[in-house]
Amino acid sequence: MARARLQRLRLCVQLAWTALCNGYLAGFVRGTIFTGALKNVCVPGLNCYSCPGALGACPVGSFQAMLTGMEVRIPMYVTGFLFAFGGVLGRIVCGWLCPFGLVQDALYKIPMSGKKRDLPGDRLLRWLKYVVLAVFVVALPLWMRDPLLNVSDPWFCKYICPSGTVMGGWPLLAANAGLRSAAGWIFAWKSALLVLIIALSVRSYRPFCKYLCPLGAFYGFFNRIALFRLSVEHAACVKCGSCARICPMSVDMPAHPDSAECIRCGRCCDACPTGAIRLPFMKNHQPNEGSCANE
Repeated sequence: MARARLQRLRLCVQLAWTALCNGYLAGFVRGTIFTGALKNVCVPGLNCYSCPGALGACPVGSFQAMLTGMEVRIPMYVTGFLFAFGGVLGRIVCGWLCPFGLVQDALYKIPMSGKKRDLPGDRLLRWLKYVVLAVFVVALPLWMRDPLLNVSDPWFCKYICPSGTVMGGWPLLAANAGLRSAAGWIFAWKSALLVLIIALSVRSYRPFCKYLCPLGAFYGFFNRIALFRLSVEHAACVKCGSCARICPMSVDMPAHPDSAECIRCGRCCDACPTGAIRLPFMKNHQPNEGSCANE
């Protein structure tokens, strides 16, 4: 069955946004990073500052940078930025505007037998992203400080972030022999973690988004109040279960359209045979003939 119209639109937005956020093509050729004024501006998704093409800054990295210096500063700009995007969009950022989300979507499309939407222990694993947010993004940068220099490490960016490795670390090392010779155990650890996430992404849908991403955990808090939310016309719902079966994030639709796990990908909208589920910018959107439940 042809891909639903909404999914074609989402893919176009993902590709265009990723290209826009990483439009400094000279960086990929030279193995350098962009250092212009735009780097003071955050982008909403997980897009590494050190990507050779990145024109903006990652909000998680920017947040940690304010916490790790000798003088700890409350990252008011980044916090306000995150609250603004969370309040307006919620986790639609994850589904439509995150470059690493696009990477995982592409990996999941690789043909492979035995694919599963979720990993074993899914319910417990979903809590890990909140632990990563609280511990690796906030607590450790604040409390684990060098006693002599009074500085800290950006723990999430330095030890976990796979987006930084695939979009920043690997391209920069590929273009710079000096960086390759200087790479140590931290780069080896992050590369191994990235390879694991890549392998899991081929077999299950967006494991990093579901289980580890602190940005998704933060935006998820806003899903119930964000301006851009899924709407369900319960009078039109025929309770066929197509939306729940197709949901790649395993959200219990249509009962919980505002779940913190929902990335607003819109697959449920296309699967609904009566058009009872809609995204706000697709008020007149109608599902394809038949159902996408088995797509």
